Amino acid sequence: MKFVAIVGTNSDRSTNRQLLHFMAKHFADQAEIEVLEIKDVPIFIQPEDKVAPQSVQVISQKIAEADGVIISTPEYDHSITAALKALLEWISYTDQVLMDKAVMIVGGSLGSLGTSRAQSHLRQILDSPELKARMMPGTEYYLSNSGQAFDENGQLVYPEKVSELENHFAEFVGFVQILNQLREQGQLTNRQDTNFSWEIG
Repeated sequence: MKFVAIVGTNSDRSTNRQLLHFMAKHFADQAEIEVLEIKDVPIFIQPEDKVAPQSVQVISQKIAEADGVIISTPEYDHSITAALKALLEWISYTDQVLMDKAVMIVGGSLGSLGTSRAQSHLRQILDSPELKARMMPGTEYYLSNSGQAFDENGQLVYPEKVSELENHFAEFVGFVQILNQLREQGQLTNRQDTNFSWEIG
């Protein structure tokens, strides 16, 4: 399988980036995971031609070619970052490439509460009319105290969190396989909402 993993921040020091790079190495025998940055994505400004900036088009193309998407989000003021929100706004307004795409959400936080509020908010956003991603239900992965979670080689040092992540990733792979089977059999409900419009919505 081929997945893309989106770093949900433009910070240079994010442990969410470390988490995704760890996943890419740790699960290399199960899937190809390409880590994508959003540093070059500009704030969303509604374009008259409905064409996204080149930086967004590159990410959208990689999403379209992937079997699934992993998003690692920090928590800023109980929500996701403005940078991640901008990417999702560009996608929702232009190619809507996340529609029906399988998404796994993870998150790391320097504090003890993880990124529970941000992940909950991200789920709501991804379920909005022109995003409508397919999110794996009932699975939440929070990496608390993430500043001490990785060694100098980028390895996750909490054995229980490694085990938990392995279980979640195995479930995600199965979730993607089920979605693919339903799609091939024509049993996956089309989530395209033709009644929604940015101009009147």
